Amino acid sequence: MSSGDRREAAPAAGEVKNGVVSGDLSQRQIQSEPASGVVAPSQNQRLRLNPSKDHKPESYDDMQLDFSPSIFSSLERYLPPPMLGLNREEKVKFMREILMKYLPQGERTRVQRHRDYRQKIITNYQPLHRELYNLHIGNFFVPPFVKAIQDNTEESFRSIISEPSPGVFTFEMLQPRFCELLLAEVENFEKWVNEAKFRIMRPNTMNKYGAVLDDFGLETMLDKLMETYIRPLSKVFFAEVGGSTLDSHHGFVVEYGKDRDVDLGFHVDDSEVTLNVCLGKQFTGGELFFRGTRCEKHVNTGSQTEEIFDYSHVPGRAVLHRGRHRHGARATTSGHRVNLLLWCRSSVFREMKRYQKDFSSWCGECFREKKERQRLSIAATKSELLKQEGESTT
Repeated sequence: MSSGDRREAAPAAGEVKNGVVSGDLSQRQIQSEPASGVVAPSQNQRLRLNPSKDHKPESYDDMQLDFSPSIFSSLERYLPPPMLGLNREEKVKFMREILMKYLPQGERTRVQRHRDYRQKIITNYQPLHRELYNLHIGNFFVPPFVKAIQDNTEESFRSIISEPSPGVFTFEMLQPRFCELLLAEVENFEKWVNEAKFRIMRPNTMNKYGAVLDDFGLETMLDKLMETYIRPLSKVFFAEVGGSTLDSHHGFVVEYGKDRDVDLGFHVDDSEVTLNVCLGKQFTGGELFFRGTRCEKHVNTGSQTEEIFDYSHVPGRAVLHRGRHRHGARATTSGHRVNLLLWCRSSVFREMKRYQKDFSSWCGECFREKKERQRLSIAATKSELLKQEGESTT
């Protein structure tokens, strides 16, 4: 789906006290319900749970589509085997029906309006640093990060990455010069917005300040960033939540400090994988606090001791985590903090999740419940064996 299709984080749900979440994170669903009146695939035409590894997807770049061509290429490998040999038009029709379940008519109208809104910005806004609008490896990233991605092995990734808490990965990523240029570009955009008296959409329902980078021309660059640099990492560290099939994103910056947002309530992101990189400037406070990954059913359950973790931002240093990893931001007590966020999504994972009931591979509470069931089963079996042994002896 396009980067503007969904931009909501789950709303704040109160504090975390003694490892227990108060409030209700599930008041607003992250994933929309299927649209009424949309034709659903028949039982024997669902997407495959596992991709056809030997199948090479077609390119859809030359077709006029409602969604990004890369989404269709990504979904194609999950089509039922009888459909793989069909022409592109037939495959697009089937995949589009699946995707449209997440985009009812009212939402489609909104998306079209957003496209018009974005085009108006791009037509009138004059970029300050055009070199930002194309991905320049040597100018954007620190050399160790580039080498690790080029080597493309788990060993090379782990050589530059730390995992200070389960599921939270940190690494040096952006060069200081890139951070400076992007900060200047955002300031230039905000200056244009004020001078033109143009009303812009903010990144999500929780941040009142900041800007959507995709809206003023940086979508292609950020898409390349996701595909070339974040997806390889996610394939290794977040495979169980669609890390290998990330196919769309929502890219934005958030701002904290005086006359800006101060903190951010406890929430989960509308993403499978989230990249969060501090751009600067000088500030104190603003720590991220993490409290464990949860599925929708268990989003309000308490946190275990090992899930409680606070992270202090450093300019240029990235944090990578699951979107369902519950987190928030403490108050920025002085200065001005700006962060780059990239919510990375997988349409394949979202479709597959509709048919799954067990999320123990990534939900901490599902995992604990599964372990408890196993423990009780083993205990019952052991008790029964001891009982039978006693009767046999008697």
